[in-house]
Amino acid sequence: MKLGDFGTSYTKLFDLTGVAPEPTIVPTKDLPAGLQVDWATGHNGKRYAGHYVNELIALARGGEELIGRPDFLLLDCGSRDIKFIRYAGGRVKDMGWNAECGASMGFTIELLERYYNLDRQRMQVPTQTFSVTCGVLGMSDIFDAVIAGVEVSEAVARFVRGIALNAHRFAGEPDLVYLSGGLCDHPVFVQSFPCEVVPLGRFVLLSGLMASARRQEPQTS
Repeated sequence: MKLGDFGTSYTKLFDLTGVAPEPTIVPTKDLPAGLQVDWATGHNGKRYAGHYVNELIALARGGEELIGRPDFLLLDCGSRDIKFIRYAGGRVKDMGWNAECGASMGFTIELLERYYNLDRQRMQVPTQTFSVTCGVLGMSDIFDAVIAGVEVSEAVARFVRGIALNAHRFAGEPDLVYLSGGLCDHPVFVQSFPCEVVPLGRFVLLSGLMASARRQEPQTS
């Protein structure tokens, strides 16, 4: 069985037919022509599989698999949007998906780090922040700060912190966040949350796909 989480910038693939199967990450723009998987989720998933699972459903089932608690808040921060699932008493209590306030945020962070040749592992968590409601529009704060004499790494770190604070507010300001997505690997982003954060990595939706495949309940919308 082959699974795929087809994101805007990156695709996560899991081929369970291999000898020692491990998930892999491929830039979505580099996906081979004619690729097909058995189960898919993600922004581009419907093009690549017969069974498609809505991202919120895959996120919820992935959270159930990996967290194993009746009460939790799982926040997924991707290249272009943010979404969350909140469980209470073992059931979905609330959810949210916003492609506007988090628009292109992960993509914008990666773009800025490449442009300025910054190593996210060496960036320091700033004491100041920008009020970032959109990844694209928030870039003007960085440019203004650099013009005013702020070091580039500091300005970008303020931007990253602003996005983290905005994501926390969007999720309802919980005391504990389980984090999913590529920004799990960004120390400034993770450490900027004003709460406890448990990073789960980039393959949470793949776990949700596996759970969906076991249930044999394909979702079509």
